[in-house]
Amino acid sequence: MRIVVALGGNALSRRGEVLTAEGQRASIRVAAKSLAGLLAAGHEVVITHGNGPQVGYLALQDGTFPLDVLGAETDGMIGYVLQQELDNAYAPETKYATLLTQIEVDPEDPAFRAPSKFIGPIYTQADAAKLSAERGWTIAKDGAHFRRTVPSPRPRRILELDVINLLLEQKVVVICAGGGGIPVLQKPDGTMIGVEAVIDKDHASGLLAHKLNADAFLMLTDVEGVFENWGTPDQAIIRQATPDALEHMSFPAGSMGPKVDAACDFARATGGFAAIGRLTDCMALVEGSTGTRITLAMRGSD
Repeated sequence: MRIVVALGGNALSRRGEVLTAEGQRASIRVAAKSLAGLLAAGHEVVITHGNGPQVGYLALQDGTFPLDVLGAETDGMIGYVLQQELDNAYAPETKYATLLTQIEVDPEDPAFRAPSKFIGPIYTQADAAKLSAERGWTIAKDGAHFRRTVPSPRPRRILELDVINLLLEQKVVVICAGGGGIPVLQKPDGTMIGVEAVIDKDHASGLLAHKLNADAFLMLTDVEGVFENWGTPDQAIIRQATPDALEHMSFPAGSMGPKVDAACDFARATGGFAAIGRLTDCMALVEGSTGTRITLAMRGSD
């Protein structure tokens, strides 16, 4: 099968912990071992990843560069470590390539007027207010804490799609569309320019999976799957569902909501299946023994 696997940014950097090179490598090593199982089983794998925590930390440390440049920087950083750990985890002669991926967005996207994508570390209310005043950041509540929010426009077109296909034809495991891709706009004269935004990684990965005619789309995170009534005494994991069933449920906009939306869009567009689950459970998600599977037809139905 051709499988697009999206690694969550928070799965590669534990929520609430200070981001360090050692901690990030340890998390990526876990992801690499899980991905190696797919490669050993003979699947064709394309890997994407989040970068919200990483790009947020860089923005906090250096206000010189815009988010599109910081996104490219983190893509290279995460891709380098991921390639190395994949090579360590999977011995056969496999070729890997990390590709900086530009993704076009619409300059009229309403997201530019309502920043909602969380990036960077968590703050107390006092620290958040101080940073907002000093740097002009938009801040919103994320659970019990506060984080910076930035515009998150929908992806429209993957500029390097032909290059990705060429690499796949050569049996290369491609790491691309990191952090949702580098957001760019097309100017009236036809030239492209970066934009101050962060595209949602799940929507970008879903578009990529659709355009690559993938059979499956996996979203790996730090929880077991999609839960109904999350955070209440009545919470229960959803093992399988159709897009029609899920669209009547409500999921957090800053975390599971985009994953569910991207999974439903992929299933409807391709007829393939999407699955959401833990970073360590790649093969089990493909087999359907864990996590949440979203498909047009429920397993066991005619």
